[in-house]
Amino acid sequence: MSGRDVIGIAKTGSGKTAAFIWPMLVHIMDQPELKKGDGPVGLIVAPTRELCQQIYFECKRFGKVYGLRSVCCYGGGNMHEQQKGLSDGCEIVVATPGRIIDHVKKKNTNLLRVTYLVFDEADRMFEMGFEYQVRSIANHVRPDRQTLLFSATFRKRIERLARDILTDPVRIIQGDVGEANADVTQIVEVFKTADMKWKWLLRRIIPFTSEGSLLVFVTKKANAEELATNLINEGHDVALIHGDMQQYDRNNVITNFKKKQVATLVATDVAARGLDIPLIRNVINYDVARDIDTHTHRIGRTGRAGQKGTAYTLVTSKDTYFSGDLVRNLEGAGQRVPDDLLQLALQNSKFRKSRYKHGSGKQISNFKTRDRPGFGATASSTTSTMASFRAAAAAGVMGGRASSMKDYFKNQYKSNFVQSSEPAAASTWNSGDGFKHPNSKRKKKSRWDS
Repeated sequence: MSGRDVIGIAKTGSGKTAAFIWPMLVHIMDQPELKKGDGPVGLIVAPTRELCQQIYFECKRFGKVYGLRSVCCYGGGNMHEQQKGLSDGCEIVVATPGRIIDHVKKKNTNLLRVTYLVFDEADRMFEMGFEYQVRSIANHVRPDRQTLLFSATFRKRIERLARDILTDPVRIIQGDVGEANADVTQIVEVFKTADMKWKWLLRRIIPFTSEGSLLVFVTKKANAEELATNLINEGHDVALIHGDMQQYDRNNVITNFKKKQVATLVATDVAARGLDIPLIRNVINYDVARDIDTHTHRIGRTGRAGQKGTAYTLVTSKDTYFSGDLVRNLEGAGQRVPDDLLQLALQNSKFRKSRYKHGSGKQISNFKTRDRPGFGATASSTTSTMASFRAAAAAGVMGGRASSMKDYFKNQYKSNFVQSSEPAAASTWNSGDGFKHPNSKRKKKSRWDS
């Protein structure tokens, strides 16, 4: 609200969308009205089509009260309709990086009036290879803009890139960076083979759908189609969504799932980020995610806006590389770590070394400490001296402390310092091999001496 650039990092489902839409409406209301040929005042860039549509609907709902117009631009949508909306004039544009650049190149709009720039799911855009497009968009917007970057995860490498397009940003963090939503109860099931996952799903799908909508994540498109087909053959009401589908079909699937016309949705990671479907009560990671950040976004599709949800992750013996990250994720969210998952993770040498390094490794039993001998003293004499000191000190702090210290130093002096045998050097001392007499000459040792 004060006009500062912001890096916003928060857990999934915490209201990041509202955090930049409401200040944007206030910002736009303070700007002069648009003239013919002017571009938008607020520009929101998101990585996926579904996330763009979701943000667009929120902007349209809140902006309608103030008479603000919004346009959604994304690849796969109708180019003519998007061009007409931009030409008619709009205060807010929600777009994917590539499509907004296409419209600017075709002179359908311009970025001269943009003073409020938002990059939502910024880390995802960098991971998808949109770094060049993000920098290009930022460089074509006036320098006195206000820029905001929001995400649930934000790696150091991406943060350095983000700081290049921000001016003295304020970093706002809710919880730990990349933290899983604590409102989601995570349950991990470890299986020996992949076939056991299918049997587990068949037993649980009816109880899950009776609680609410069910979202099942699969890593590959071919596996998603196979799983959806198998569930349909078993008589379950299932819809499918992945990146190779036409945008019209993808929109219909999301709409039907939101209206609860379909109880179960099988999806790839295209539905992992940003989608807000309140009816989802259970999420199943049928295949583990490619990385822990994607896992965090997956389970964040439930337990949104303070509601509770449950996420099940099905792990097989081949997923040792991911088990270590999953253990850390569960521990960071205060969730229970199953013993079989921990044993599977310990098979990964990298996780095992890092865990031992942080003090959680093997415990050495029957390890006894040894007192250090004093200079010129034998181990037995020092041990007896220390034993007398401990016995005296055990008498207590009050009263016995001075006498015990006195006895200790007296015994230490007697054991370490020996009177000289030479009358002329009676005032000197010799403590053995460790300390030589000052007048004694040091003989150079021959290389042949043993």
